[in-house]
Amino acid sequence: INSMPGIFRYSLDRLDEIISRASKNQIPAVAIFPLIDSSKKDNKGTEALNKNNVVCNAIHQIKKLNKNIGVICDVALDPYTSHGHDGLIIKNEIDNDETNKILVKQALILAQAGCDIIAPSDMMDGRIGLIRNVLEKNKFFNIQILSYAAKYASNFYSPFREAVGTSSNLKFDKKSYQMDYKNTEEALLEVKLDLDEGADFVMVKPALAYLDIIYKIKKKFNVPVFAYNVSGEYSLIKNGIKSSLANEDIILEVIYSFKRAGANAIVSYFANEVIEKYLSR
Repeated sequence: INSMPGIFRYSLDRLDEIISRASKNQIPAVAIFPLIDSSKKDNKGTEALNKNNVVCNAIHQIKKLNKNIGVICDVALDPYTSHGHDGLIIKNEIDNDETNKILVKQALILAQAGCDIIAPSDMMDGRIGLIRNVLEKNKFFNIQILSYAAKYASNFYSPFREAVGTSSNLKFDKKSYQMDYKNTEEALLEVKLDLDEGADFVMVKPALAYLDIIYKIKKKFNVPVFAYNVSGEYSLIKNGIKSSLANEDIILEVIYSFKRAGANAIVSYFANEVIEKYLSR
């Protein structure tokens, strides 16, 4: 991926490379994000509901390679839509309720495929309760929900959008459903709502510029908090190291900042590197 030095897309037949490495490093879970062929994209994200899509097949493959590693699956439509948004566009607006109908189906399909953690990243209101209800109804009692409860409309997402092929399709920004980065109180409200609806733990995204949000959520709710060390943060640090503007040890310094802020888990493109270079010493 050009904008993310050292990070690659993996085809299904090469998943053993990354799963073997993650397993060796005792990483407890991996998150799947798909690159969908443009021919399979439409304005409704129909491919998200295909039980044989690349994500479902990846789940099957990962569980064959290591049945004990956790699989986290993103629930959102942006990789699958021709317009690059997380929800359905109706009358030039993201329609919250119509989107939720599809997200519930997508979550159930991922659960049936063997996903361990359902991770709604779409930021639609009410989707956590709806997903929890459908999982319970279908007896998926042990599947956990990781809600992207505090997901900001950030400028740090650009490399990821290149990686999943949505940057060229996105016609307008996501500020109508992702959070204003000037706002703290909304994050606390969103977390409360999602916990009340049945989320097991919550995500703060991005992480590095939002350490205060991680800290406040942990202090107020005392629930497991994930920090997502996003693509833009990764690329800034990597390129800084490459141009000698930063020492490699900055990576570990950043990772520990998430722990100091109160994060219980960290989703990071640095994961293998941190373990192999620093934590295995």
